[in-house]
Amino acid sequence: MLSSPRLRSRQLLYDELDEVNPRLREPRELFSILSTKRPLQAPRWPTECEVIKENIHHIEWAPPQPEYLYQPTGNEKVPEIVGEEKGTVVYQLDSVPTEGSYFTSSRVGGKRGIIKQLAVTLQGPEDNTLLFESRFESGNLQKAVRVDTYEYELTLRTDLYTNKHTQWFYFRVQNTRKDATYRFTIVNLLKPKSLYTVGMKPLLYSQFDANTRNIGWRREGNEIKYYKNNTDDRQQPFYCLTWTIQFPYDQDTCFFAHFYPYTYTDLQCYLLSVANNPIQSQFCKLRTLCRSLAGNTVYLLTITNPSQTPQEAAAKKAVVLSARVHPGESNGSWVMKGFLDFILSNSPDAQLLRDIFVFKVLPMLNPDGVIVGNYRCSLAGRDLNRHYKTILKESFPCIWYTRNMIKRLLEEREVLLYCDFHGHSRKNNIFLYGCNNNNHKYWLHERVFPLMLSKNAPDKFSFHSCNFKVQKCKEGTGRVVMWRMGILNSYTMESTFGGSTVGSKKGTHFTIEDLKSLGYHVCDTLLDLCDPDQTKFTQCLAELKELLRQKIHKKFNELGRDKDLEGSWSDISLSDIESSTSGSDSSLSDGLPVHLANIADEINFNRRDKDTPLDPSMTTLILPKNKEKMQNKKPGFTVSCSPKRTINCSQEPALGVKPNWPRSRYPATKRGCVAMAAYPSLHIHTYP
Repeated sequence: MLSSPRLRSRQLLYDELDEVNPRLREPRELFSILSTKRPLQAPRWPTECEVIKENIHHIEWAPPQPEYLYQPTGNEKVPEIVGEEKGTVVYQLDSVPTEGSYFTSSRVGGKRGIIKQLAVTLQGPEDNTLLFESRFESGNLQKAVRVDTYEYELTLRTDLYTNKHTQWFYFRVQNTRKDATYRFTIVNLLKPKSLYTVGMKPLLYSQFDANTRNIGWRREGNEIKYYKNNTDDRQQPFYCLTWTIQFPYDQDTCFFAHFYPYTYTDLQCYLLSVANNPIQSQFCKLRTLCRSLAGNTVYLLTITNPSQTPQEAAAKKAVVLSARVHPGESNGSWVMKGFLDFILSNSPDAQLLRDIFVFKVLPMLNPDGVIVGNYRCSLAGRDLNRHYKTILKESFPCIWYTRNMIKRLLEEREVLLYCDFHGHSRKNNIFLYGCNNNNHKYWLHERVFPLMLSKNAPDKFSFHSCNFKVQKCKEGTGRVVMWRMGILNSYTMESTFGGSTVGSKKGTHFTIEDLKSLGYHVCDTLLDLCDPDQTKFTQCLAELKELLRQKIHKKFNELGRDKDLEGSWSDISLSDIESSTSGSDSSLSDGLPVHLANIADEINFNRRDKDTPLDPSMTTLILPKNKEKMQNKKPGFTVSCSPKRTINCSQEPALGVKPNWPRSRYPATKRGCVAMAAYPSLHIHTYP
């Protein structure tokens, strides 16, 4: 009876094996919209995690002066690692789950019972021992060892249920002394290369400054050194980061962080303000995409202006943006916040974008990892950005439902652009990773958007750092999977943890405002990409062809071969002349944990018995309907205006120079410098 077609309903869910164990689908509308009538959904933690009851909140602040990169002197001290044998442990978490264990349950507030006092007990007002704490949202500190009066060795906690991925740090210190020079040394970092070797500084936040002077996070630190830890004989060596600092006040509460934190609670507060805004809530609909492993909500925003007719609604193309699949890359959240600030504003440009696009926005894909302070993984103990092909819906729900949502979206409309916001720990500037297009009809088209973005943000974005080679180890990433599903403009946006080496911001750290401005520039570049006048698009293609011609010429010279580049050379494989992406050190997937591999084997075995494909996403990721649509239509990018200069094939295009592209292609009420006055918060100037 249960297998009867009459009982088949979209409200019933069946398990992976399609067994007769149906359960009701979670009702969408009952929890999709945030409300001021009830408190925010408290974060759910693994039951192994202790969580303090204090609410940690930081103010946003833009430093009035540029924060310059640290200039190494070559005389920085390299402290000898002493360890707890010769030092005193002043803070240490209880045993946390690592490799070999796996997530089982969660609850609001984490571990049951009384919260232990982990910091040392001060012996009196003269005791100058620092008091450490990290058991709060996004916090990460495993242990602190006092090795001298003002010197501490710090050990970071690995990502939960793994034994690696130490990079992100965020912790609190109390009982500071103003006139002392402190030294902190993190002793268990895993990456051999780091931006700390080229001038990046840690971030400091003074609670006293925030309360009395409205000053927030700022770059601080001297004698910064990143070096190999030679005291450990491990097969995979550790690396150390050391720095000195003077706290601004006595008895202050301060925080250190690898980058500007942006927590799950920060996101919920932001979405709450949108949901309760009577204007923004008309064109921004909040839904729940799914629940994470721990039961935290993964939010999906649909942003578009109401259409006048069904035909107008159906004609709109879609744009998909996501962030924080890697929880320690908070850069992505600040770029996303800048995008949302602009697209939800009353700017004529924002209104125009909402008129012509449907935006699907996933602001935090990995809320569990963000909450517990992971750098790279979810509570499955794996990098979600290597598992977009997964068949394990229950183990990787955030990724499975994202891919499924985009598949459905492709069936109903063209997706012009997909972009996943990330952070980069080894390269400065902001840049994109894309996918080389093998269709000669759209040859080099995937590079137009990054080139335009480099012209719109010449002091932050580096086109020369972009890469479009698709490596085998990246086949499970969001950008490659979406590209194979038929999205030509499929990108990973990498924002540095450091700063800029180009344009007017060269030699300075990026601030929160710099990253938020990138969100605006994404919007601005989208309008350039879809300009009905194709002059600008044609100009960019010409620049790209010239750049490629020069790169091919250089490659053949290196090989000692001659090549006639005056004839037809567009048949040369772009992958052959492009180097691999210098992305993360975690490019290779670890595969599935044993307990998940067994489940996957069982699912595949049962599907083989039913003569069904092992994984529909692996057999074909390109939807036939969408593929046909893309082949029969022009890509819809149109761009133009008077170019600043004509293309001269004898010269390399000046990629860092922003062309003089006037804004006459849309009605004056929609585009123009004057329109930006209605949106002053980003302090961005449009083209002259």
